[in-house]
Amino acid sequence: MERFAMNKLLAWKNSPHRKPLLLLGARQVGKTWLLNEFGKRYFKKIANIRFDRNPVMRETFSRDYDIARLLSALQLETGFKITPEDTLIIFDEIQACPAALTSLKYFCEDAPEYAIAAAGSLLGIADHQGSGFPVGKVNRIYLYPMTFTEFLNAAGHDQFAELIAADDWDMLATFHAKLSDLLKYYYFIGGMPEAVASFIEFHDFQQVRQIQNQLLSDYSDDFEKHASKSTAAKIRMIWDSVPNQLAKENKKFMYSEVKESLRSRDLEDAMQWLLAAGMIYHVHNVSKPAFPLNAYRENAFKAFFLDIGLLAAKSNLNARTILEGNAVFQEFKGALAEQYVLQQIVAEFGSLPYYWSKKSPTQEVDFIIEQEENIIPLEVKAEKNLQAKSLKYYCRKYCPAKAVRLSMGNYFRQTITDPGSDQDGYILIDLPLFSVSRLFSECNK
Repeated sequence: MERFAMNKLLAWKNSPHRKPLLLLGARQVGKTWLLNEFGKRYFKKIANIRFDRNPVMRETFSRDYDIARLLSALQLETGFKITPEDTLIIFDEIQACPAALTSLKYFCEDAPEYAIAAAGSLLGIADHQGSGFPVGKVNRIYLYPMTFTEFLNAAGHDQFAELIAADDWDMLATFHAKLSDLLKYYYFIGGMPEAVASFIEFHDFQQVRQIQNQLLSDYSDDFEKHASKSTAAKIRMIWDSVPNQLAKENKKFMYSEVKESLRSRDLEDAMQWLLAAGMIYHVHNVSKPAFPLNAYRENAFKAFFLDIGLLAAKSNLNARTILEGNAVFQEFKGALAEQYVLQQIVAEFGSLPYYWSKKSPTQEVDFIIEQEENIIPLEVKAEKNLQAKSLKYYCRKYCPAKAVRLSMGNYFRQTITDPGSDQDGYILIDLPLFSVSRLFSECNK
């Protein structure tokens, strides 16, 4: 399966200012596989050390940070000579050895010629963000669940991925039904590599769901492993509450709905744990869509999962419900569509959007993004219904240069002028949901 992060790894390898690399991400998003595949493609040798299964190497790194000694130990462990020009050194599960994480500072300063790539979970790395963390001495790449475009390539539909990349809107309209079906598949399967690989090999939705449920169980086990008993209980309550709150028309996350007797201050440490682990995202409300958006960020937020397939599994949505648009699905399809768009924006563009809302009259724009000199509102529609009252209200009030409506409809670009206003019109871009990867390029036109 091709991951677009491979291009980032290659750029890191060829950079004249290369530092040791930290490949970060939530558990099971494919970090280990990606580093090993990278090593196979672009290096002659791979010196792979997995610290969670190697007590000898954990003890070796705990002694001191003499780079010559550490390199000798690595060569003894791997059984071959490590040469900087053609060897990739992989420190896998580096969070299991805090001393190895600290050693990256000394590799950077004393042996920068060696290509060292470390993989670790966001949670494990966050546990060691103290005095021993190699601040300023590492490059970082974040890996997320597979995007819809990566899913298309992996599933053998690379021709559709190419059409999307080429902005061939006429041809995409011709194959709109097929792409919509594939998008619904993605809603169920999601982007966790093991689930995607299983579907590609067996085309068995039930087996995909078993994998997803096992991943959810593994995540739940992490609550107990990495947090105190009291905090783990609160983490689990929040984790269970996110899908329920996304199913509401008003998706603003309410701590009071996690447990009536608990307030936000009681749950804040548990929420921060989930954020640090990369298991959820916060999309914050902004009081005003102005530069920089972060300056207008409010405490109110919507909480999303890291992966749409895991959200579907956690919500017990079966394949038929999603693929056939079962009536039971109607109230939740908006949540899946927003989850999907948020997940693609984070993975494709590496940033979190915001959202905008107003209490009286009640209005809400699903996402707000900064793009060069523009602040662009995004309205997400689960189907082809293009009624977007909140987006129209927003555009009349703030007069953006561009606005985007994402739906199951076809691509269309038009200039909207309000007859009752002396303001210039704005460009409204209708973008198919399966083309979210073209969001920024369309807004640049």
